[in-house]
This record gives sequence, C-alpha cells and structure tokens, in this order.
Amino acid sequence: MSKVYFIPVLTIYDTERITKATKVLLEKLKEDSGIVLDDVTPIKVHFGEKGNITYIGAENYDGIIDFIKENGSEPAYIETNVLYKGERMTRDSHIKLAVEHGFTQAPVIIADGDHGESYTEVEINKKNFRTCKIGREFEKYKKMIVVSHFKGHGVAGFGGAIKQLAMGCAARGGKLAQHDNTIPTVFSEKCVGCKVCANNCPVKAITVDPTAVIDESKCVGCAACMNYCKFDAIGNDWDNSNKGSFNERIAEYAYAAASGKENMYISLALNITKHCDCEGHAMDTIAPDYGIFASLDPVAIDKACLDMVNRKKMVFKKGEYTLSYGKEIGLGDTEYELIELSL
Repeated sequence: MSKVYFIPVLTIYDTERITKATKVLLEKLKEDSGIVLDDVTPIKVHFGEKGNITYIGAENYDGIIDFIKENGSEPAYIETNVLYKGERMTRDSHIKLAVEHGFTQAPVIIADGDHGESYTEVEINKKNFRTCKIGREFEKYKKMIVVSHFKGHGVAGFGGAIKQLAMGCAARGGKLAQHDNTIPTVFSEKCVGCKVCANNCPVKAITVDPTAVIDESKCVGCAACMNYCKFDAIGNDWDNSNKGSFNERIAEYAYAAASGKENMYISLALNITKHCDCEGHAMDTIAPDYGIFASLDPVAIDKACLDMVNRKKMVFKKGEYTLSYGKEIGLGDTEYELIELSL
C-alpha cells in the first residue's frame, strides 16, 4: 500500500498556501524516500495552451522551485512538443508561450527537440509496446518532480500523474503510438452538419458532406471534435474490447517514462475542468477546489485524486481501467493510505 499525502486548499487563488503546501509535501516525500537531489532537478510541467485560462499558473510553482534550491539543486522546467498545430508544436514557439504564461523562474527544456524528433527507445516489453519513444532529454535525469493538474480528458477520462508521464514525456512518435486505434466515431443520425468539429480539428482531419466524416489517416485521436460537438454526434467506443487500447497504452508509456527514475509526484486538484489544458479556450470548472496531493506512486496519487473528487461529486466515470492496468504492469498500486498534513 502506497502513501499519499494531502493538504487542503480551498481556492486556486490562495497562492501563499499553495507555495507553503508544495514545500511541506515535497519535504515529506524526501523524508520518506531518502531521495537526494542531483545538480539539476527537472519539473515536469504543462504550460497550458494559448487561450486556456484554467491551467496551473506559474505562480503556483514557487514552492517547488524553493524546495529544489534549498536542497542544493537547480530547477528546470521540462516538457515535450504536442502533435497538433498550435503554439506548443515546435520548440521555439513552445518556449515563447511558456514565457508568455509566466514560466520564467527556471530554464525551459523541450525534451524531444525542435519538432518532436529527438527521442530514446525505452525497452519495457509489455502487452502493447516492446519499446517506447521518450523525449531524449529525459534520459539525462534520474530524479524528477512530476507536477500534474488533475482534471478531465476526452479520451482518457481524466488526466493526472499517469497521463503527465505518458503523453507528457513521449516524443511525437510516442504520442502517435498511444493514440493509435482511438479514432472517434461519428454518429451520423445525430450530426447536423454545423462544421464546428471540422473548423476546430487541429489536423484538419474532418470534412462535412452533408455530415461529418473523419479521415483516419490524418486523425491523431486528440478528441477535440468530441469536446466541440454540442449534439453528442461524435464519441468513442468505450466497450471493454476497445477500452483497453488507449488506457493500456498510456499506462505502458507512463511505465517507460518512470523507468529507472526516483520521481516525486505532486497533483493539484484545483481549477478542475471537464477537458484538458491542451484546449486553447476558456473552460468552466466542474468541481470545487480540493487541494494538493503528493506521493512517490503515480497510480496511487491518481487514484486518491479520483476518489476524493468523485466522493464529493461524481464527475469522472471513465479511466479507472488505466489505474488497474497500471497496477498490473507494476507502475504503482491502487491501494493507498491518504494522510492529511497541516501547515
């Protein structure tokens, strides 16, 4: 059974409490694990897509950066490029956006090169993958602080530490490999031909004549079309025969990204939205702010976040299989002890 620590934070705007809480939580993880930081400690981060306003802002990383410096290490932000067109598709524009969003407290490392071409093949020999394409810069670091925004996701059901490892550490080819076989389905009887999905598809994989058609050769499975459709005309097949594919793939990629590393995981259950921070538009929150979780186990921390949010208000009904499969392959444990700390 894994330990998961928790400090309540009642609002995302309480930056002072968030700063104190992250430091306390990281010190507790260090005390439990005996981890000694190296010269540089990368912080796995999500800078938020341009136009998104509910990602975890840079001001909420100050406590993490203070912890790293106080333990004799230098901080750096680390991230990979995305599949679809946007500000985070190439190294230069990605770093430019990070600076625009205020992430200036530490250097920015884009781990998979200028266009997602730089990666290391990490051998895992699991059900879906023998090797995984992980951004090359990650192999330089044996210790990392993985910071996740716990929120929803159109395909995964929810996003947290596992997804931050899996999609967040994968190079472009690895992201494509995880999305394989997750092409959304158009329910033509519901489609009204409004073209909203086509106009918002980041890879222009949708045509409308007279109803929407998805070109499977172009689709990257990002699920943006599902999120934009107001008529429930686009969805995914979530039966057990297909459900395993994406859920298993992200669990396996998370396993690869964490392999051989001593990571500490921080998850912020704040500004909880239905969809991902990758979406470049404003979104409403769908649950209250709960607080900050910390663990040495990515499965346990995701499970603890999911349980707390759903216990108070049933929000996320998909994604449990990612956790059980993650336990099966040795990524972490779904059994955990939740320990609330005070400041």
